[in-house]
Amino acid sequence: MLGALTDWAAQGGYPAVAALMFLENMFPPIPSEVVMPLAGFAASRGEMSLPLAILSGSAGSLAGAWLWYGIGHWIGAERLAGWAGRHGRWLTVSPDDVERAARWFDRHGGKAVLVGRLVPAVRTLISVPAGIARMPTSRFLLYSGVGTVVWTGFLATVGFVLGSQHGAVAAWIDPSAKLIVAALFLGYLWRVITFKPGPDQPAR
Repeated sequence: MLGALTDWAAQGGYPAVAALMFLENMFPPIPSEVVMPLAGFAASRGEMSLPLAILSGSAGSLAGAWLWYGIGHWIGAERLAGWAGRHGRWLTVSPDDVERAARWFDRHGGKAVLVGRLVPAVRTLISVPAGIARMPTSRFLLYSGVGTVVWTGFLATVGFVLGSQHGAVAAWIDPSAKLIVAALFLGYLWRVITFKPGPDQPAR
């Protein structure tokens, strides 16, 4: 896959970087930990401008985050609460949980989005609860944009500095991302097993 990404980025330039970072939000096997260091490496060889590479990657990634935000906004807390009432065990939430989460996100959502965009495997997921909680679009884009620029800028700069060793970035970050995914999955299983429905919610 790395060879294909290298060829595509080399031939497509900034639009390819933006497209790959957008797809990274839709298709996890395309990791930003590969795309942005690769763009930084291309910049170190004079094939790209580092600031424009960061801008392109950030724009593509933010577009993908905004799409997931839109999906969460379409679901909304009311619809999610209805789903939780019918399928609470598999969603691992009750209608009361949805209401409490919405209140928490209303108070702390900005920080959650900002930090979440800096964490592998959480970067995409954080957009959905932001949409469900109906965080104002301008606020979501501000916090998500700052986090996205910091993340893509960090990866591209490391790729620029490491040059031909840019692949080491993915080798360093990838295990952490896998551990986070595994922890999220195990946490989900634990919540399914230990789920206790609310007083008005049937166990399923």
